[in-house]
Amino acid sequence: MTLPLWIWILFYVLVLIMLLIDLKSFGKKGQHEVSVSEALKMTAVWIGVSLLFCAGIYAFYPGDAHEKAMEFLAGYLIEKSLSMDNLFVFLMLFSFFGIPRKYQHEVLFWGIFGALVLRSIFIFAGVAMITRFEWILGVFGLFLIYTGIKMFGHDDDEQVDPSKNVFVKLFKRFFPVTDRMHEDRFFIVENGRRLATPLLIVLIVIETTDVAFAVDSIPAVFSVSRDPFIVLTSNIFAILGLRALYFALAAIAQYFTYLKYGLGIILSFVGVKMLLELVDIEVPTPLSLAIIFGVLVLSMVLSVVISKRREE
Repeated sequence: MTLPLWIWILFYVLVLIMLLIDLKSFGKKGQHEVSVSEALKMTAVWIGVSLLFCAGIYAFYPGDAHEKAMEFLAGYLIEKSLSMDNLFVFLMLFSFFGIPRKYQHEVLFWGIFGALVLRSIFIFAGVAMITRFEWILGVFGLFLIYTGIKMFGHDDDEQVDPSKNVFVKLFKRFFPVTDRMHEDRFFIVENGRRLATPLLIVLIVIETTDVAFAVDSIPAVFSVSRDPFIVLTSNIFAILGLRALYFALAAIAQYFTYLKYGLGIILSFVGVKMLLELVDIEVPTPLSLAIIFGVLVLSMVLSVVISKRREE
């Protein structure tokens, strides 16, 4: 069912309002180091807002509202779980550049804003491709299975090297960059020259890294819904809370060493689900939601239990 244009406009207006509220309330620009307790509170708020939106879908969505609400939850959970893997990469990036914790939330804010724009473009393009070429679901499915299996061989100790990023190389070729931090500023003027700071380089790497992650996560959400509004909103709501979730996870990242295996299983599962749909075998959305949630929780619990035992 095609939704009227005003609903899409209203949704994006609400997203912009929420981003502005988040920017104003979640730490003062360049002056405040976000604490774990503050991050946990904001994470809870974002999850609550997402569930409230899901309730709105259940109450007001035209058509099969119950099924759409379940699809939203499944898509939200897939994107949220895969986004957690992004956060560990962001943690390594900030460590690589030596970005102080009190300046990290500024980079994450603009990184998330850019991700919202890019994800919207990818999702609309994906819907158009699937509508025209149904067989592309098989390509998505095989790619997700491959990515899921590949995660089992991922090296946790692999270091992020932003110097190899193509976009960073291209940017440095046309724009001078200083090696020194200048608080929360992305640009400075020094000896009459406008220079970019390491903070901007981190932002460029984060944005381009998110494009790579979107190649996995967006096809995965298409495995539970073909409705562009459900795919888009579940994706965006999962991303909106990433900034708070990052600061919550940063302090306990060492306890989630087995999360990647859970994510690998989830990606493989949704890939198989896509392939089954091509031969008219459909996995019910409630069952998909239960499997995704169960694998995610189990991998996190095992990570914490095994990490605790190793410390004893």
